[in-house]
Amino acid sequence: TTTPRIGDILQKLAPFLKMYGEYVKNFDNAMELVKTWTERSPQFKYIVQDIQKEKVCGNLTLQHHMLEPVQRIPRYEMLLKDYLRKLPQDSLDWKDAEKSLEIISTAASHSNSAIRKMENLKKLLEIYEMLGEEEDIVNPSNELIKEGQILKLAARNTSAQERYLFL
Repeated sequence: TTTPRIGDILQKLAPFLKMYGEYVKNFDNAMELVKTWTERSPQFKYIVQDIQKEKVCGNLTLQHHMLEPVQRIPRYEMLLKDYLRKLPQDSLDWKDAEKSLEIISTAASHSNSAIRKMENLKKLLEIYEMLGEEEDIVNPSNELIKEGQILKLAARNTSAQERYLFL
């Protein structure tokens, strides 16, 4: 009640939110690992089920708890925008809250970028496997721009041949 502000606190903590990007990048892989080990190992499955039954888990699955950090940054961003809409512009917290929103928005953007990069690498890996793993195209600097069916016209007799193109 003595200092009713949150902007200054968030401003100090917001730079640490960028590490969520790393979590988000590995999220799909982590979910797949949990699924795989739940199917493969009855012991793992039972341990996870026992933990999920604990009152502290609130009847939520491990996967649900794993999803929460992915949703955290967008939630902070949304709450801070709402806070700023309702905060009088002459408030002592206005500038700090505004700066916090800027930093959190950057972290959200960083997180979204990490998701897109991971999806791109995953798609490149799928293409690499489709091509028989002959040409190594899986590289963080490579980007899939477009893919799809095309018709190649033969120079001699103008017959059309179907091809699948990866750009």
